[in-house]
Amino acid sequence: MNPHTVRRLAAAAVVTTALTALTACSGGDDSAPAASGGVIVAGVKIEKDPALHDALPEEIKDAGTVKVATDVPYPPFEMYVKEGESELTGLDYDLGQALGAKLGVPFTFTPQKFDGIVPAIQAGRFHAAMSAITDNKERQKVVDFVDYSQSGSGILVAEGNPAKIATLDDLCGKKVAVQAATNQLDLLKSHQAECRKAGGGQIDIQTFPRDSDAQLALRSGKVVAQVLTKPAAGWTAKTADDGTTFDLVEDPAAPGGYNASPNGIAVSKKLPELTDAIQMALQALIDDGTATKIFQKYGVASIAVKEATKNAAVD
Repeated sequence: MNPHTVRRLAAAAVVTTALTALTACSGGDDSAPAASGGVIVAGVKIEKDPALHDALPEEIKDAGTVKVATDVPYPPFEMYVKEGESELTGLDYDLGQALGAKLGVPFTFTPQKFDGIVPAIQAGRFHAAMSAITDNKERQKVVDFVDYSQSGSGILVAEGNPAKIATLDDLCGKKVAVQAATNQLDLLKSHQAECRKAGGGQIDIQTFPRDSDAQLALRSGKVVAQVLTKPAAGWTAKTADDGTTFDLVEDPAAPGGYNASPNGIAVSKKLPELTDAIQMALQALIDDGTATKIFQKYGVASIAVKEATKNAAVD
């Protein structure tokens, strides 16, 4: 399954929950101009760094903005504040506002279908894209990446984790929900060999057409866990019924999730100075703790990277 298909399937899993809970979870001070200049994101006031602004290419300084493509919705990375309206929110949007404030040029987000994002950057319609894009060698041929997260598959359990699930191994011999035709289903199937070695019985994999159906099975106690993308699992645990229904399992051996891969900000190869400036600005936000607060806001602090890297994918 290609990344775009997996991405769309994952989006369907949590968009309803996200839109329902968004108003309560989005603070009124987020991505707002501060009284004395700068921008407030996730409760942190961020001001322009003159040195980072000077590092921007002249094209960006002249434009006075970084034009950013994003595919909406894909909770928790990009969402609409209200269904049917155009105002954006989400992890990528907030991070973009923080980067823009640090660089002294706003990041202007425009919705764009996912499969058209990279071609639109190549055509010069956008300078960059922030849309939970997996950094891989194929895409690196046409865009550069500044990597800001590592994400893979996660485990969602009922509030309080009654079955005491801590790792994939703990799913052996138990009923587990997963959406059909996803990487997460492949992960569970491939783990059956480990279950056989451990002698704990096979995972009783229960497949569903939609993640929302899988979550209903978890709510009703028909399964002990659901496996889905870790960002979606974290957001669902944080927002469903005000965070009272589900928990996210945090396996220290897989902080970004199982089979995690880097997600990056895609930047036009025609603007290498912009890539460098974004990398430096992201590192500054990591160092001062702002990036952590943004990831925490969306329930996915564990997928954040500790160092801003360029083109991290190696295979």
